[in-house]
Amino acid sequence: MKIKCMEYKDILFEQLGEIGIVTLNRPQSLNALTPLMVHELKQVFYQLSKDSSIKVVILKGSGRAFSAGVDLNAMNESLIGGQFTQNQIILDGNELALIIRKMPQVAMVEIHGHCYTGATEIMMYFDLIVAADDAKIGDTHAKWGIMPTWGMTQRLPRLVGLNKAKELSFTCQPISGKEAERIGLVNRAVPLEDLSKVSLEMANAILQNSAQTIAALKQLYNDGMHTTLEEGLKIETHFKTEITDRTEFLKGFKNNK
Repeated sequence: MKIKCMEYKDILFEQLGEIGIVTLNRPQSLNALTPLMVHELKQVFYQLSKDSSIKVVILKGSGRAFSAGVDLNAMNESLIGGQFTQNQIILDGNELALIIRKMPQVAMVEIHGHCYTGATEIMMYFDLIVAADDAKIGDTHAKWGIMPTWGMTQRLPRLVGLNKAKELSFTCQPISGKEAERIGLVNRAVPLEDLSKVSLEMANAILQNSAQTIAALKQLYNDGMHTTLEEGLKIETHFKTEITDRTEFLKGFKNNK
């Protein structure tokens, strides 16, 4: 049941129980990213990161695609019109990444249709990625002669390996969701008609577990990725957190032993 709704211009938001759903909403432009859309994404994810009633957030795209990438016309119009500066656009994208990384909730993204360049960079911000098996995912920075600014050269090789990342960026050839699953770029690839169902099933499976433990695990996984194994083990050993949301579950477990 929908219990909360927020209003934006280029995105939609609804809350279904403990699941927040954010939708890119420029279907006539294949949800091409505008400076306003990225700014609104930063706003809504920041607000959600502070909302303890939400445990999982899912980002998806309306219409025929997740996102065709950055809308260069809208980008230029915003720069010329003075609504956004180039530095602000870059900063908004990178601040969105940091918000998603630090938020205690599990952040998921659904990919269908096109997912290119800036959209692929945003896709890689998320904890879990579920794609349609016929989705087209790629990096076309070199095709357009533009440089990445939202982390393509740093996140892509961490997910798929250095040589595969170079291949994707140098050839600008998209891969299917099924291939993206095979190389570790996405978690799951499923038939398009099952995409939302599988995402919600995964979200509901997450909701059965301790949100506080998952938030701590998310932090440990993310922090450990930037250290040596030895340093990461020390971080895990000395990590302190209070888990209070399994008290009744553990009581029931002990009583049923």
